[in-house]
Amino acid sequence: MAIRPAARPTVQRNRVLRPPVVAAAHEQLESARHDLAEAMITTVPGERYAAAHRSALHTTAAVLAVRTRPVSTKRPRSAWALLPQVAPELTEWAAFFAAGAGKRAAAEAGITRAVSPREADDLLRDAQIFLALVETTLGLAHQPALPHLAPQAS
Repeated sequence: MAIRPAARPTVQRNRVLRPPVVAAAHEQLESARHDLAEAMITTVPGERYAAAHRSALHTTAAVLAVRTRPVSTKRPRSAWALLPQVAPELTEWAAFFAAGAGKRAAAEAGITRAVSPREADDLLRDAQIFLALVETTLGLAHQPALPHLAPQAS
């Protein structure tokens, strides 16, 4: 999917006016918080890592929802590849999370040794920081994920 940048922020009387945060972005941020909450309550490292990584992906989707307009193309592109094009200030985060995609896939496939408890905890913390940064970048108040909002295992 090719992208076309959405309207750029403008400055009016020393105030930056950002593009409006669309409903789709709010939904993605809510999904990101839900995944973080899920990561907080699980004790299985692979599940924690995968949920934290999904949270970062939802957070990225929120940025893309605000800063892009879909344009048809023949070749699909990764959200991690698109993010630096529309939010250059998040380039290092995109590279960081792209590098962890293979581990997430392995964890979701049930490979128990794919992720250590330390890696899972570190990624959870990084995904929380990324969410807060993106919310601030989009001009929103940061809403931390709350573990009690995650679904309980039956």
